[in-house]
Amino acid sequence: MAQATNNLCKPGVMESKPVLVVHGGAWAIPDDLAAESVLGVKHAAKLGFAVLAGGGGAVEAVEAAVRVLEDNPAFDAGHGAVLNADGDVELDAIIMDGATLAAGAVSCVRNIANPVTFARALLEKTPHIMLTGLGANQYAESLGIHQVPTEDLVTENAVAEWEQYHKYKQAVANLFNKHMVHDTVGAVAMDHGGNVACATSTGGITNKMVGRVGDSPIIGSGGYADNLSGAVSATGHGESIMKVTLARRILLDMEGGKVPKEAADAGLSYMKNRVHGHGGVIVISKSGDWAARFTTQRMAWAAVKEGLLHYGLNPGEDLLEDINDFN
Repeated sequence: MAQATNNLCKPGVMESKPVLVVHGGAWAIPDDLAAESVLGVKHAAKLGFAVLAGGGGAVEAVEAAVRVLEDNPAFDAGHGAVLNADGDVELDAIIMDGATLAAGAVSCVRNIANPVTFARALLEKTPHIMLTGLGANQYAESLGIHQVPTEDLVTENAVAEWEQYHKYKQAVANLFNKHMVHDTVGAVAMDHGGNVACATSTGGITNKMVGRVGDSPIIGSGGYADNLSGAVSATGHGESIMKVTLARRILLDMEGGKVPKEAADAGLSYMKNRVHGHGGVIVISKSGDWAARFTTQRMAWAAVKEGLLHYGLNPGEDLLEDINDFN
């Protein structure tokens, strides 16, 4: 069975400086959600980084950060997830260990508030990478993973969005043409041992077909982590991201010598030009350099490294404060 990597440094290996980056989704975040979205990613980044600062591993840190975002109804993951065509909630998530390439992913799961934790259980307890639908929920029940009523995961905003769209194709077209792809969440991290990890979680697109799976749980699309290159978590129009396997594409460019910002911009540009898709990514390299890039109107993101909290929402924005000054 695959196991999460031990975070301790190997003898003779220089200790790395930990770093953690999170995103709350790339889309046209309205002004009335802007402040809440920024506050949410800052909070997730601080709590995720605290795991690293305490000696925890990258897998543990990205899970902790994404759990915070899943618990925040401002984001489309866990609490606050959007509704499918039947008015139900179906959730997707992935987590990946860059040291071993072990991954756990779940898709179309219901009534689970923290699918990222369920995904980690798959990584650690089974030889499989992905479980979906009814079988996934049955396995979650066998593990004793807490399940909640659907109404606990649904917000008034999610219901209002669902009522706005009557057909799946119309919903996707409207979101895509307006650059409004709702807010998947994710995290990437490097721990003291130089190990990297990624995690991505989502409720998908409003009024999606029942059983639709987007990029988020697909290895190489919604996320990828490899100690030999780095880690990526993606957000945006899922079908476009899958067509270009965005996360893996970015890491291949980094293996070819590009720094995170260059590789992220190249991958997003290719997706835009090749399949007219928009989105965003957070990226970390094997040396601990990082980037948060997007082609949508906005993306809420935050990063912590060496005691500094970086965050932003609008294009070109990189605000900075001492991590100890943020409560």
